[in-house]
Amino acid sequence: MKLGVATYSYLTAWRPNDALEFLEHCHKLGAGGIQAPINGDPALIRERAASYGMWVEAMVSLPNGGQTDAFEQDLKNAQAAGATALRAACLGTRRYETFPDLASWRQHVAACHQSLAAAVPLLEKYKLPLGLENHKDWTTDEMVALIKQYSSEYLGVCLDFGNNIALLDDPMYVIEQLAPYTVSTHFKNMAVQPYEEGFLLSEVPLGDGYIDLPHALAIVCEARPHAEVSLESITRDPLRIPCLADRYWPTFPERNGLDLARTLRFVQEHQSTKPLPRVSHLSHEELLVLENQNVIDCLVYARQHLSL
Repeated sequence: MKLGVATYSYLTAWRPNDALEFLEHCHKLGAGGIQAPINGDPALIRERAASYGMWVEAMVSLPNGGQTDAFEQDLKNAQAAGATALRAACLGTRRYETFPDLASWRQHVAACHQSLAAAVPLLEKYKLPLGLENHKDWTTDEMVALIKQYSSEYLGVCLDFGNNIALLDDPMYVIEQLAPYTVSTHFKNMAVQPYEEGFLLSEVPLGDGYIDLPHALAIVCEARPHAEVSLESITRDPLRIPCLADRYWPTFPERNGLDLARTLRFVQEHQSTKPLPRVSHLSHEELLVLENQNVIDCLVYARQHLSL
């Protein structure tokens, strides 16, 4: 197993939009594969990846309601590129920032089910497994229930190692519960610090965060030994998780004070002794350099300490 790189690791400055260029870049860094939207010539991507001994995972968008033409074309492109798995998300933003009330969240959930009901038959037709990311939208228990509801060997999880503390889930509980359904991954480490409305959350170098990466990786590898590991560590300012503010709570009817207390205790016990990374003051050119160096540093750490 060798650590790959997801394009979201370059979300801040580079924002790569050419899969072949991204593949070439990651090959030069010594990555094992890429997770990226498939554009350009899929056959050439497949040929070049094979020549490098690299794997490819395709990022796709779920069908918009019952409209499946674009999704099916994405599956054809992924298949032509030799993709071993797909990654998608139901929500590109964050639940507690996007939906002002429970009704709007429930409307979104209904739309997600419409999209997934349209997607699963096509996944089964093309025999391509799709990992649905826990993208600060579904709690861990909601995600497990969602995957079980569709009961398809081609619908699973893109396990993000860091997102769900933002929804007051225990970090290791997330990994333990989602590992059996893992199709693809977003591998990272995280750091936290308190702030007046809750806590700050940042991606940090793999060796600096609170996640026990060797243990977490072992859980995933035991449950799903064929799932690839993709670095997704975004270079950005800390995210604010306002779990002490009223506006955070309307879409979480099942959450309670025990969840809040457990999470805030975890933040107190694991708060970073280093300043959390802040990059918004940097120029674009400086961000390009820092973003790439952060990826390099993570790849080096993974090789030296995690056998990736």
